[in-house]
Formats: sequence, C-alpha cells, structure tokens
Amino acid sequence: MKRVERHKLKENDFARTVAQARDALETRRSEFGIMALVAAIVVAAALGFYWWRSSRNAAADTMLASALAIYDAPVVPIAPPAPGSPPPVPQPGTYPTEQAKLQAALPKFVEAATAYPSTNQGIAARYHEAGILAGLGRFAEAEQQYQEVVNRAGQNSIYGRTARLGLADAQVAQGKYDNAINLYTELSRDTNSQIPVDSVLIQLGRAYARAGRKDEAVRAFNRIVSEFPQSLYAADARREMEEVRKS
Repeated sequence: MKRVERHKLKENDFARTVAQARDALETRRSEFGIMALVAAIVVAAALGFYWWRSSRNAAADTMLASALAIYDAPVVPIAPPAPGSPPPVPQPGTYPTEQAKLQAALPKFVEAATAYPSTNQGIAARYHEAGILAGLGRFAEAEQQYQEVVNRAGQNSIYGRTARLGLADAQVAQGKYDNAINLYTELSRDTNSQIPVDSVLIQLGRAYARAGRKDEAVRAFNRIVSEFPQSLYAADARREMEEVRKS
C-alpha cells in the first residue's frame, strides 16, 4: 500500500474516532443535563419541604402557646362589689373561676389540634383538650379525644400511655368499668411505661370497687401497700381497702 493511501486511512480512522467521541459527548451531555435538572428538582423539593415544615411547626407552636397561656393563667376570684359600687373588673390575664378558665382555653386547644392534628403540638393540644373536657364533666367527648391521641401518638409513646390512662378514667366516670379495668390492667403490666405502677393500681382498685368486684379491689390496693410502701398512694390504698372490706 502506498504511503499516501496509508496516511489517508489513518486520517479517516482519526476522523471517525473524533466523530464518535463527539456523538458520545453530545449524548452524555443530554444525560448530564437531565441528571442536573433532576438533582436541582430534588434539592428544591427538599428545601421547600424543610421550609414548609419549619413554617408549620412555628405556626403550631404559636397556637399551642396561646392555648397554654390561658390554661396556665391564675384564678383570682372577684370579690363582691361594695354596696352602690360597680362590679369589679377581673385582673388582666386572670380568670374568676377554674371553670371559666377551662372554658376559655378549650376552643384554643381545639383550634390547634384541628389545624395541626399529626404534629407533636397538635397531639399535645388534643391531650389537653381531652383533659379539659373531662374536667368539665363531658366524659364521652373526653373519651373520644383521648382515643384520638392514642391513635395519632401510638399507644407506646408517653402521650399514648397517659392518654390511655385518661381514657380509662373517662370510661369509669361513664360506668364503663370493664373497659376501664382492662386498660388499667394493661398499663399496670407495662414494664416499659413511664407511668408509675402505683398510680395505675390505685385507679384500678377504685374501678374494681365501683364495679362491685371487692376481692379484686382489695388485691389491687394491697399491691400498693406491699410492693410500694413509700408510695404517695399507700395511705389512700390502706384506707380504701378497709372501706371495701367493710362494705
């Protein structure tokens, strides 16, 4: 083969290689562009979610704080007015009765729980809502809200466990003794619970007593006396155990 022809073949091979490389680069450039676009979308979505969550938490914090400010406000009874004097005005930031304060706080907790139901703030608001309803004697509504706390927080969380205790209390108040006794019994056997066992046992004994199950009530009270002699409930357990035995 002549030298000139060999040189042309080499030039053709080189040109073909350059063309192939250029085509490959163009293809990869398109892929790189898509990858860069996807990455930018992912980053933007992550930043947007972070901003949304931060904004939501800030708003939930504000709502919960507003409700707690009322819930924690002092109760200052209003003295009767002197004859011929106008009724006294309540001190700013105070309430004349506990019931008035609870009734003022309740809609604030309902608002926070409704607006942010799955957040920690919303769950806390719902828990307080349930407690207020029970304090106002609205036990059926309290039971419903305590159950909602358990459903959203999970029964093994601290809010879930304390809500189950409140749920059982609300059930006792409505005469649903068997349901309440089952809940108290489960909580008393929960070795991982942060709720003191003696505080559950005193409620269990009282539920048994109200249900007319005297022997089981005595056993529950006696557990406090024997297993938790230094308990704050020990004196009450002894007294109530004797009352059950005499009844």
